[in-house]
Amino acid sequence: MLQHQQKFTMAFLGLVVLLLLTFASPTSSCTEKEQSSLLDFLAQLSPGSDSSLKMSWVHGADCCTWEGVTCRDDNMVMGVSLASKGLTGSISPSLGNLTGLMNLNLSHNSLHGNLPIELVLHNSIVILDVSFNHLAGPLKELQPLNPNLPLQVLNISSNFFTGQFPSTIWSAMKNLIALNASNNSFTGQIPASICISSPSFSVLDLCYNKFCGNIPPELGNCTTLRLLKAGHNDLSGALPHELFSATSLEHLSFPNNGLQGVFDGSQVVKLNNLMVLDLGSNGISGKIPNSIGQLRKLEELHLDNNLMYGEMPSTLDNCSNLRYINLRNNSFAGDLSKVNFTLLDLRIADFSLNYFTGRIPESIYSCSNLIALRLAYNNFHGQLSSRIGNLRFLSFLSLTNNSLSNVINVIQVLKSCKNLNTLIMGSNFNGETIPQNEGIDGFESLRVLTIDACPLVGKIPLWLSNLTKLEMLDLSNNHLTGQIPSWINNLQLLFYLDISNNSLAGDIPIALMNMPMIQSKRNAARLDPKFLELPVYWTPTRQYRMLNAFPILLYLGNNRFTGSIPPEIGQLKMLNALNFSSNNLSGEIPWQISNLKSLQLLDLSNNQLTGELPSALSDLHFLSIFNVSNNELEGPIPTGAQFDTFLNSSYGGNPNLCGFVLSHCISASRHETSTSREHRLHLAVIFGLVFGGLAALALLACFLIAKLVYDDHTENLVLLQRR
Repeated sequence: MLQHQQKFTMAFLGLVVLLLLTFASPTSSCTEKEQSSLLDFLAQLSPGSDSSLKMSWVHGADCCTWEGVTCRDDNMVMGVSLASKGLTGSISPSLGNLTGLMNLNLSHNSLHGNLPIELVLHNSIVILDVSFNHLAGPLKELQPLNPNLPLQVLNISSNFFTGQFPSTIWSAMKNLIALNASNNSFTGQIPASICISSPSFSVLDLCYNKFCGNIPPELGNCTTLRLLKAGHNDLSGALPHELFSATSLEHLSFPNNGLQGVFDGSQVVKLNNLMVLDLGSNGISGKIPNSIGQLRKLEELHLDNNLMYGEMPSTLDNCSNLRYINLRNNSFAGDLSKVNFTLLDLRIADFSLNYFTGRIPESIYSCSNLIALRLAYNNFHGQLSSRIGNLRFLSFLSLTNNSLSNVINVIQVLKSCKNLNTLIMGSNFNGETIPQNEGIDGFESLRVLTIDACPLVGKIPLWLSNLTKLEMLDLSNNHLTGQIPSWINNLQLLFYLDISNNSLAGDIPIALMNMPMIQSKRNAARLDPKFLELPVYWTPTRQYRMLNAFPILLYLGNNRFTGSIPPEIGQLKMLNALNFSSNNLSGEIPWQISNLKSLQLLDLSNNQLTGELPSALSDLHFLSIFNVSNNELEGPIPTGAQFDTFLNSSYGGNPNLCGFVLSHCISASRHETSTSREHRLHLAVIFGLVFGGLAALALLACFLIAKLVYDDHTENLVLLQRR
């Protein structure tokens, strides 16, 4: 969708800029008035702005030679282009004094304050682009003096504008072609008069705002409108029938709103130029009609997260240009093999979270350019066809939560997909044995592998050690046995390992403490930064488009591990989540865990750990989930920082732990038991007798010594007196 928007906008920008540059002359010299206006603009910028601009814009020099400035033959400034120059400060209204200015581009900077209305209502500006700044406040509602403003392209996207969109301005925008106000905080209703005032209006992008109310029927008057985007707002109601009179529309996009009503195929097919239709994440109901096949130019169809139902129309195959189809999370049903997928341009298909039945349609393997296929959470059964090896560009495959069988066959046929980097196929293969064949090769590009909740039996197979690009491995909720293999640290890019809820045993190996990606942030540069073809859903509400956005975790919980927690655990400094719960671990909690400064979750509950909680754990300032319950810990609970927020349940089942969060410890500290008091009383008496006796003896000795000294001294005095 972004490509279409960029294509439309760049076409207009390119045409106008070309016309502007045709009249530009590098030998002209601007007037003193225009030089002064530009210097006023420069003066409004903050000292931290691009120094090269201040070196170029020098008083007395020809401003037509200044950086970013172009002039016409008549010495008038016609263009100021300062995109991505690191500009800070505010935009001076003095730019409005440039009476020949046609192109003003200040995008991708850090400018703040208001957008001077003098620029929007300028008598010569054709292109105004202030996108990707920090501009704020409402757009002023003023009646233009010029009833026929020349502005053709206005881009104010990705700022912090608020308030309702002004309506009186548009009455004078008779030449407006493209308006992009996306990614702001505009409120109120979508302005209805834009198309009436601007007969050539073609591009309207209002997505990521706070627009509310119904979609204006007047938008149907936009006979030249090619792109209409208003996704991620608070729009409601149904799509007005009048909208489908805008038959030039190529891109219609209203995702993530509150739209309702029935998907009316008889209206939609009027848009026979439509290339992108995106109505995802609304409350739209109904079926996909057979007439959908009449949209021969359709490239993208997004109907995900709605209330739609019924079978897939067989006519979908007539949309021969279809590249992207997303029907995720609806109530579509029936046998998908009724559709003859001979869509040679199909790149991405998501049919997940529906009620499709039968076998995975063989015809889908004819879509030779398919990159991503998600069939998860349906009722598909049977085996995977060997024809899937024909999909040589396939990089993303999700089959989870179906009733597929023969996991050995799946592994064998998929190893032919040399570009496969994400393979998600848990909750299938009920009770089968995980393939142990050491000779399994392929999967050279695999970055994600999940075979969870099947529940498979067997050991962690050796062939996994060949997946040298693997970053995420999930084998949780199976019946795997044996030990964690010593080769685990050969997976040098692995940062996400979940083998919880199995029957694995033995000690936690030191090899697990030597995982390069979990040890140092420097290693993160080795990860592939590319976006995934489809988002990966970690939870139903949390999705990721990049793997390096996932938490770095080590989940070993609910197994049969024994021995102590290796102190080398302190080497895994990048960990976000550590779960060793519900095992048979013993010994003390190593203080080295306090080295894991990025830790947000630490669960050591339901083991046989002893000793005190290391006081250094209070240095884990990001820790939000902490559980050491049901162990044999003793002594004081660390205090301060996060440890003042954890509940009693974090420590339950450790009768010898004490701290202010544990009420029984508070009671014990304030009201000692009679046994404890009696014990301490006996100790006090004994110490009192011993130390009291020693003190008495000391006092008596001092008395005797003093008396002897006194008597001796007295005797001497008597003798002296007698002499």
